[in-house]
Amino acid sequence: MVTASLSSPDPSAVAPRLSLQCEAIATDTSTIRSLDWERSRFDIEFGLRNGTTYNSFLVRGERTALIDTSHAKFRDTWIPLLQEQIDPKAIDVLIVSHTEPDHSGLIGDLIDLKPDIEIVGSKVALQFLKDQVHRPFSSRAVKSGETLDLGTNADSGMHHCIEFLSAPNLHWPDTIFSFDHGTGILYTCDAFGLHYCSDDVFDRDPGAIAPDFRFYYDCLMGPNARSVLQALKRMDGLPEINTIAVGHGPLLRHHLSHWVSDYREWSGQRSKGESYAAVCYLSQYGFSDRISQAIAHGIGKADAQVQLVDLRATDPQELTALIGDAKAVVAPTWPAQPDSELQASIGTLLAALHPKQLVGVYDAFGGNDEPIDAVADQLRSQGQKQAFAPLRIRQLPQGNDYQRCEESGTDLGQLLTKAKTIAAMKSLDGELDKALGRISGGLYVVTASQGEGESSRRSAMVASWVSQASFKPPGLTVAVAKDRAIEALMQVGDRFVLNVLRQDNHQQLLRHFLKRFPPGADRFSGVNVLDNAADGGPVLSEALAYLGCRVEQRMEGPDHWIIYAVVEQGNVSDSDASTAVHHRKVGNHY
Repeated sequence: MVTASLSSPDPSAVAPRLSLQCEAIATDTSTIRSLDWERSRFDIEFGLRNGTTYNSFLVRGERTALIDTSHAKFRDTWIPLLQEQIDPKAIDVLIVSHTEPDHSGLIGDLIDLKPDIEIVGSKVALQFLKDQVHRPFSSRAVKSGETLDLGTNADSGMHHCIEFLSAPNLHWPDTIFSFDHGTGILYTCDAFGLHYCSDDVFDRDPGAIAPDFRFYYDCLMGPNARSVLQALKRMDGLPEINTIAVGHGPLLRHHLSHWVSDYREWSGQRSKGESYAAVCYLSQYGFSDRISQAIAHGIGKADAQVQLVDLRATDPQELTALIGDAKAVVAPTWPAQPDSELQASIGTLLAALHPKQLVGVYDAFGGNDEPIDAVADQLRSQGQKQAFAPLRIRQLPQGNDYQRCEESGTDLGQLLTKAKTIAAMKSLDGELDKALGRISGGLYVVTASQGEGESSRRSAMVASWVSQASFKPPGLTVAVAKDRAIEALMQVGDRFVLNVLRQDNHQQLLRHFLKRFPPGADRFSGVNVLDNAADGGPVLSEALAYLGCRVEQRMEGPDHWIIYAVVEQGNVSDSDASTAVHHRKVGNHY
């Protein structure tokens, strides 16, 4: 195994922890993994607890193919390490799984080293790449079923033939998978990936990476569940796959069937029913893709179906169907002077809308957008109801902007699932409902915060489903509804504060935190808090006690996450006071 590290050229600066890893993974096949140990934000601004990696691959038959490159931040070490492995002039083909900069950031450098390299990708990817590299290059567009024959490696005798599978929207519209019939490796880039940085090339410890695998799916793949199922169908038509070589995190080999089964199950659950929200975006325009992902993630948290729709890459017939069949449509502000193709797509979008739909709009922050109110007026020209207030972005989007977008999506999702929620509440047997309601609990306020300044996110919720769960170490469980805003801040490794309310003085706090907050609102406005008394979140000044907790495990239930946390600190303000108690009469609500 070859490793390399990258340090800062400024000795006074704090050097980012970046390293490289090169290792054989199969016959004639090696990976160069760019390890970004401390990356803290990615895509829709969900936090990275364990860093990330950017994986690329060399496959050597009679001809040699490189699959993807790396992030531009690794330029000073990735290119020299590649040159140690192979003369770049000997690389015949570059396969571009998709053109997001974290995988394509060094393509321009590679073209400079070998101007006649053939670049293979989807038609959409090659169009995007022209706008990225600003250099002429030789290319070949491929789609599902087409192949690239690399020939037989003279030393190993193995024949390497790459078959391509179209996988649009996973999670960009230009994505392709590549399957090597010689080694049985499927290269999927973002799909099946996870943001997890370690020296383990493969999935040796499934328990350690499972929370990040699920979190990555929920944020990036879940909103495209229908596209995931289509990709899985194409994968089912391949010979046996023994490894999924992902673009982020460890490669999946030792527990492959488990990970694939998870994707199949989760995507099947998200695709049940016909009602869905269509969240539109413009690929490679402003912050449209990231903001749309935040909105879609919020919709999915409310157990509503969602479909991301790229207005640039979706053909007119499919766009008409996706918009016309949706119960709600969310669209970005588009350029004030769109090109002819985009103008045609905008016309198709507007023509497919109908009066019974909910519609919403968000700022794409592309630099020269049509005013958001003008776009909103066009979307609601037939009297459609507003899905949520226009999401105005007045500066480069920060953590609180993404939180506001996600919470707006959750509000929309709750509207779409309102009838189903009411039906579920009424479905309980009457006597069972009353008996379940006799389970009592204390009253608490859970608080959590992450980040600083404009990038900070913080939230709070009332909780009564709380219980001590262990002695050594001291631990507790909290049940958190999947559509709660605070759930995003309670992933494995995160910290939060459990504020214990007191029986003789809790009504004012209870009323405050039970009210419905608009998306992005400060939950702590008007409440006295101690910001630095505990790690993880604010301590309420009027709380009877507080416990500072670290999330250790999460167990998924039908509509709640069961959070097990280790208690790291705590204090009591009045040892003679009692905890507020909550008594119910029925079990179909809190």
